[in-house]
Amino acid sequence: MAKQNLLDLDREGLERFFADTLGEKRFRAHQIMKWIHHRHVTDFNEMTDLGKALRAKLEAHAEVRVPQIQFEKPSTDGTHKWLLGMDGKNAIEAVFIPDKGRGTLCVSSQVGCALNCQFCSTATQGFNRNLSTAEIIGQVWVAAKHLGNVPHRQRKLTNVVMMGMGEPLMNFDNVVRAMSIMRDDLGYGLANKRVTLSTAGMVPMIDKLAELSDVSLAVSLHAPNDELRSELVPLNKKYPIAELMAACERYARRKPRESITFEYTLMKGVNDQPVHARQLARLMRQFDNAMQMKDAAKVNLIPFNPFPGTRFERSAEADIRAFQKSLLDAHVLTMVRRTRGDDIDAACGQLKGQVVDRTRRQAEFRKQLAAQTGQGDGAVDAAA
Repeated sequence: MAKQNLLDLDREGLERFFADTLGEKRFRAHQIMKWIHHRHVTDFNEMTDLGKALRAKLEAHAEVRVPQIQFEKPSTDGTHKWLLGMDGKNAIEAVFIPDKGRGTLCVSSQVGCALNCQFCSTATQGFNRNLSTAEIIGQVWVAAKHLGNVPHRQRKLTNVVMMGMGEPLMNFDNVVRAMSIMRDDLGYGLANKRVTLSTAGMVPMIDKLAELSDVSLAVSLHAPNDELRSELVPLNKKYPIAELMAACERYARRKPRESITFEYTLMKGVNDQPVHARQLARLMRQFDNAMQMKDAAKVNLIPFNPFPGTRFERSAEADIRAFQKSLLDAHVLTMVRRTRGDDIDAACGQLKGQVVDRTRRQAEFRKQLAAQTGQGDGAVDAAA
């Protein structure tokens, strides 16, 4: 019988495992959680406050299997990227971004991404599968151990954003369980508002998330009207902007005075014109009015981060500032995200792991790239 990877279990699941499988008191699960997530210990024999008989049971029935680091690279700005091996030839990326008074880990939820947002590097790799809870929380474990993070004492990892590879709401149960461990005092002890889930707009799952979790919500908007958004974010054809904004209102109402962040990647000549700024401002003001709250909607402007083969370009700095000013003048709280880790391809929209693609997207992108460069597929493979 396969051993249970304890990283797959939140507190409730671990308590059940100890009671039902091991025939032990539930509080033993709490000791194990601290060993795994606070002290980063994976060997049961090193868990010194557990009796020998219990350690023997754990050896027989359980394991703590963390993702294997295939490659890691620090950026000149302090950003740190890991390529973590999953099964077979699959690998995903996680990125730690330090800043003044905070340290944010960007976590992946899928191997590749099932969506096909036109400006995202991950999308070009296609999709293989959802990550397990262990593979999601394992990214946090790897980063926390690297940082020497100690919850409640030496906290270097202060925020987690589900903004890495994949659409988190398409892997709902595993993501919610992993976020529960992130926020548990026996896990990583993060406040609800310091765990953020970013979605391209899975409307029914936003409603389900509101019922089961209490994390911050970020929405990848990227366009202020349906025609343009459907081109950039194909999911918009299924859940257009009006439906998406209504779901955001329902989510925000579950907790008064909670704002929603709308992410908007600026691309030259595509969505960065004055008319787009005016349309976006109108959309955000409507949201504020519906919530009867100032700054219920926050806009995070993201300068596009280029990657090989993309047809999109980064907006000029003057256009980025003009876009921001237009929103601020309309009383919309607007920030420009500073690009971090672009020297190691760790910036927003640049994450690319190793995906055994189950779609045709990766092969099609490689053909396009080969045609652009005038090289054969072999040369493109070597460059990738």
